[in-house]
Amino acid sequence: MNLRISARARAVQPSPTLALAAKAKARRAAGEDIVGFGAGEPDFDTPAHVKAAAIRALEHGQTKYTATGGIAELKAAIQGRLAAGDGLSYDPEQILVSCGAKHSLYNLFQAVLDPGDEVVIPAPYWVSYPEMARLAGAIPIIVPCREADGFRLDGAALERALGPRTRLVVLNSPNNPTGAVLSARRLGELGELLARHPEVVVASDDIYERLLYTGEKFATIAAVAPALRERTVIVSGVSKTFAMTGWRIGYAAGPAELIAAMGRIQDQTTSNPTTFAQWGAVAALAGPDTEVEAMRAEFDRRRRRLLALLAEIPGVHCVVPEGAFYAFPNIERLLGREFGGVAVGDDVRFCELLLERGVAAVPGTPFGSPGHLRLSFALGLPDIEKGLARLAAFAAELAPGAA
Repeated sequence: MNLRISARARAVQPSPTLALAAKAKARRAAGEDIVGFGAGEPDFDTPAHVKAAAIRALEHGQTKYTATGGIAELKAAIQGRLAAGDGLSYDPEQILVSCGAKHSLYNLFQAVLDPGDEVVIPAPYWVSYPEMARLAGAIPIIVPCREADGFRLDGAALERALGPRTRLVVLNSPNNPTGAVLSARRLGELGELLARHPEVVVASDDIYERLLYTGEKFATIAAVAPALRERTVIVSGVSKTFAMTGWRIGYAAGPAELIAAMGRIQDQTTSNPTTFAQWGAVAALAGPDTEVEAMRAEFDRRRRRLLALLAEIPGVHCVVPEGAFYAFPNIERLLGREFGGVAVGDDVRFCELLLERGVAAVPGTPFGSPGHLRLSFALGLPDIEKGLARLAAFAAELAPGAA
């Protein structure tokens, strides 16, 4: 049989982070001792009161369809969070609940992009942004962010990337994969620039908003730059903050006309998110933050230890992540060296060899930044220490004379 696969499907690459996590899981299932730094999910359990709310929903028959855009109670909880956290007021028709923040972003890309449009994406970037652009027939325009500037987007670089075909700009702070955080001041500067481009929609991916380590308050461009409010869509969810990755509940908040368009797309694809998961999300967003803060504090402890251990490895240096739960160390000085008589030519090959040493890390290339690794610190401190010891040993095995 000669099956014809669409050009759209052929053009899209599989997620390297999910592929690596699956490979590490398979090797562990086969009995291998693998330390996995690849997964982008907390290792904590979902808070008990959230699970209890979902169980109650099941017990009370909350297993039927809901409105496509989510139950009223969850929209109200999202409204409360946006008001309390960001000082932003949204009506229910300005909020769409979807099957995870990734789904929210997909709906947005499909709703605003036509073939040939351009999407400006700062790099390093989450691996799915360029692929979502291509699925909509659009062209990803990548803007490198300097490592010397902490991987923060520079206004001049953004302005050079904007053109007559630019339709969407993606901002992600705290950032995956670098942990970089855009301050209110920098967001204000970017907002002033984007205000001069009224045809451009801004996607503010705020999924890691509660995971900050700087002591400063989280800032989103929708609040910092009011002139952009009517063309900014905030995307967030409960996955990272509340350790609810498998629940698949995300949301978007933005102008009613655009949210309605996203809702029509969702109507014809998934319909509503899982009903009892929505009730769990209500409990998460409307409930106490005690466990959230405990998780954040533990992530911070792990972050500090991981950075200290990375600093001890010759040939490796790392920008301090200020948010999320990733470090993005530079390993360029280790590349080109030899291992077993063969040159370690790039970060992809480095990670392949590192996996043979019992450490699963994601190369920087799929994030638009070759010569780096993404290391999640959403795993226990003993595993972090064991994994970094293995990384240090592997780095020491590389023949320095071949560099």
